[in-house]
Amino acid sequence: MAKQLNVALLGYQFMGKAHSNAFRQVNRFFPDLDVEPVLKCLVGRNKDAVTAAAAEYGFEEVDTNWKRVVNRPDIDIVDVCTPGKLHAPMVIEALNAGKHVICEKPLTNTLAESRAVLKAAKKSRKKTLTAYNYRRVPAVALAKQLIDEGRIGQIYHWRAVYLQDWIMDPDFPLVWRLKKSEAGSGPHGDLNAHITDLAMHLVGEIDSVVGMTETFIKERPLADAIDAGLGAKGGSKKKGKVTVEDACLFLARFKNGALGSFEATRFAKGRRNHNRFEINGSKGSIVFNLEKMNELQLFSDDDDSHVQGFREIIVGEGDHPYMGAWWPPGHIIGWEHTFTHEFRDFLEAVAKNRKVTPDFQDGARVQAVLEAVMGSAKSKRWQKVAKI
Repeated sequence: MAKQLNVALLGYQFMGKAHSNAFRQVNRFFPDLDVEPVLKCLVGRNKDAVTAAAAEYGFEEVDTNWKRVVNRPDIDIVDVCTPGKLHAPMVIEALNAGKHVICEKPLTNTLAESRAVLKAAKKSRKKTLTAYNYRRVPAVALAKQLIDEGRIGQIYHWRAVYLQDWIMDPDFPLVWRLKKSEAGSGPHGDLNAHITDLAMHLVGEIDSVVGMTETFIKERPLADAIDAGLGAKGGSKKKGKVTVEDACLFLARFKNGALGSFEATRFAKGRRNHNRFEINGSKGSIVFNLEKMNELQLFSDDDDSHVQGFREIIVGEGDHPYMGAWWPPGHIIGWEHTFTHEFRDFLEAVAKNRKVTPDFQDGARVQAVLEAVMGSAKSKRWQKVAKI
């Protein structure tokens, strides 16, 4: 029988719901795991809201005091799904309490905080995971296999975009993601973080960057003013300053000589969640688009010259990464499965005392790139990425 490990989840909204579902499903589809997560305690500030969420997600208990929960002796794993400003204090407290820790991306809002988290992680020697779930898309995992096998040769180019459009309405309120004090940055830390992690996973470490940012809508209605009925069309509106960027683009030089381009914006009309990358190598190219997440495009010199072209691989065979746990060949999976895959790998690392990636060191390396980009955007010069 699998050993049970009690999970405390800090935060219960969008990511909390996704993580809870993954914990519930992981042993059902990966029954070979030697450990089983138990949804022990859900934590949030609003007692009524967190109680309702716990009933929906299947947690045994609720609490509004996160410090009390992470220090409980019966808690084995702490999963942090809160706004970025809370990541560092929560993660450090949990590590110091001897817990295994999962933290949503980005690891922290600043590189200084990431260094402090990494110091606590090294001291604790517990398993850590920065939840960059797109590494666990089976098509991305297959791309990694093809690259490691040398199928596309030496990599010359990485180009990636992560595009959304959900804040284009000027009347959209000043939510926490638009406040630097809460989120640290805008789409740079939210979206560029994902494609930066993928780039370093698939291509290699980044040496230097040059970037630019823009905030297109400088002020927005205050959320509390809207709640109070002051934000109606044609009425008076209390506004606050947007303190993060709406878009961020940067170029990068990888340590292995490859060149990269990155673009993240919330002002790409019609793009709901468009995460796409292309990798060009000396022997072939790979293309991935999250909106078609069960597909991978491959161009290869191995094909006969008279039939060369990008081929579409449907990633649904039993021997493709993770797919053997799910449905018969060709039956596709969805976005939520990526979290099940990453928790499967994390729990296996806990059970067998193995390394799991991306850990907090990987998360700190991403933060070093993100911070170098923001420094470059301010100085308008190329900037070296700090060593981690």
